[in-house]
Amino acid sequence: MSSMVDTATSRPVDTLSFEEALAELEAIVRALEGGQGKLEAAVAQYERGAALRRHCEGLLAAAEQKVQAIV
Repeated sequence: MSSMVDTATSRPVDTLSFEEALAELEAIVRALEGGQGKLEAAVAQYERGAALRRHCEGLLAAAEQKVQAIV
């Protein structure tokens, strides 16, 4: 993977599984921590990362509700 994750070819966040979203989020964090790339790309990556975080939180909350319903 390149130093900056390509958001132009990324799938819509809401179509990703938890594992896919988390893996992409981790790749974005590594890329941003590396500090390579242009500011505009970094801002786009940060925005995508924020959306991925919200998506993961929503999936976790839904899973927690299912577990609570079972218990």
